[in-house]
Amino acid sequence: LKTVCDYVHLNPVRAKLLKPEEPLHTFAWSSYPEYRKTPARRWDWLRTDRLLGEMGIAQDSPAGRRQFELRTEERRAQETGGDWKAIRRGWCFGDETFRKELLAQMTEKMGEHHYGEERLESATEKAEQIIVSEMVKAKLTEKDLERRRKGDEWKVGLAARLRKETTMPLKWIAQRLGMGSWKHLNGRLYQQRAKSKTKH
Repeated sequence: LKTVCDYVHLNPVRAKLLKPEEPLHTFAWSSYPEYRKTPARRWDWLRTDRLLGEMGIAQDSPAGRRQFELRTEERRAQETGGDWKAIRRGWCFGDETFRKELLAQMTEKMGEHHYGEERLESATEKAEQIIVSEMVKAKLTEKDLERRRKGDEWKVGLAARLRKETTMPLKWIAQRLGMGSWKHLNGRLYQQRAKSKTKH
């Protein structure tokens, strides 16, 4: 939490929106100035206790807030950019368990504000969950999946479900299920739809 907050609060420094002599709190388009205010004057939703606690500051008092400001300005003076590589590299900063928890939430609540990398990883996670679920029902292993023919009816049915319930492309589905080229898979899905219409 502290690392991410430092990253956000120091954004105007990296973007060169502040002169060296200008304190961080003079940048209006940031939550940082709110941390310097008394609880009665700041935004209700801002959880200052979390960040102050991460910095070892026990109380949200004038002295505590001043200490927070001093430490953040000190961090600004030490700015090298090296600590931010992990944040810049991907959409999620945290361990694998935390990433999976976020993906589970995003599957249900994906909005326009999420970027391509997040959307793709969330869709992939959902597709994998469907595949694993169907394999468990059919009592199949990954080796069994590999051994089955690329035009296997079970595979075609699973591919159809993935196309219906996820945004994964045909190329990914064909490769993941061992169904040859995406064109072959597209043909099989077309045949399945045609067969289904004939039955009705």
